[in-house]
Amino acid sequence: MQLYFPKDYRSILDVTQTEQAIKLVKDFFQINLASELRLRRVTAPLFVRQGTGINDDLNGVERPVSFPIKEMNDQRAEIVQSLAKWKRMALADLGIQVGYGIYTDMNAIRADEELTNIHSLYVDQWDWERVIRKEDRHVHFLKDIVTQIYSAVVRTENLVNDYYPSITPILPEKITFIHAEDLAAEYPKLSSKERENAIAKKHGAVFIIGIGSVMPNGEVHDGRAPDYDDWITPSRPGYKGLNGDIILWNPVLQRSFEISSMGIRVDKGSLMEQLKTRGQEERAQLMWHQLLLNDQLPQTIGGGIGQSRLCMFFLRKAHIGEIQSSIWPGKMVTECKAHGIHLL
Repeated sequence: MQLYFPKDYRSILDVTQTEQAIKLVKDFFQINLASELRLRRVTAPLFVRQGTGINDDLNGVERPVSFPIKEMNDQRAEIVQSLAKWKRMALADLGIQVGYGIYTDMNAIRADEELTNIHSLYVDQWDWERVIRKEDRHVHFLKDIVTQIYSAVVRTENLVNDYYPSITPILPEKITFIHAEDLAAEYPKLSSKERENAIAKKHGAVFIIGIGSVMPNGEVHDGRAPDYDDWITPSRPGYKGLNGDIILWNPVLQRSFEISSMGIRVDKGSLMEQLKTRGQEERAQLMWHQLLLNDQLPQTIGGGIGQSRLCMFFLRKAHIGEIQSSIWPGKMVTECKAHGIHLL
């Protein structure tokens, strides 16, 4: 277990106040997110069929939870790990026009997750996706969308302060953009996570561009599956990547704090190139991938925004278990209680 216990930690809000504040944050933020990005709410699946390519493979090593379906000859279904690919299908099915999109409450189980202050077996996030034009596939459009999302984040922090004056706003007015390659050049002796800590502490809020690609120094800043976000590919000179992470500085945990992973999604060319880069060309034969390769899915931008993560940040909590009810090792429960952390 990797746990961090803030010195003399005491939650600003008690359990009852926390539950009320969670609803306040979730209700307000999703309304503002939908308004900023012109999104409509839709209902999403908890599980999808195995072997279709719809489920998110995350870094490609996490094992999805699966089960047999009795009424379908024991065909297996998988609990979603995120809805990165499903949303693109939903946009096509709903006939959503360019400039508009959808969002949903995504609930997932990630059984291989390493349990820490900020990681749980249970994942809850707002998954969103928006239809774009082919000519929108550039970094300036990506930055515009990130700026809109960040505006909703700042407004939500101010709302929390209105209701709970003891929680002082700390976010900067604007978010800072930096490419993973430039971040590595600025902090060449640090690991990728150490770089995130340094840049987040320096600016308060940053968006790191180009997650998943091999940088000139031979490193990969962080893992990304090859078939949803469009990241750097070696045969595109000067191509800087069209995805990234929104990261805040968390003063309670004294570390960088990712609240969102997002990006412009793969087109046919980047899908095949990234599958080749990862040695996974066989995935091109899966149902979802064939839909994209046969021009049956729209061009989109999308991502996920952690619900419990956002609530943790706004309410100045030290452990995600103070926001959501999950399963924790007995030792973690005992240690958290001894340090003033009440796990729901």
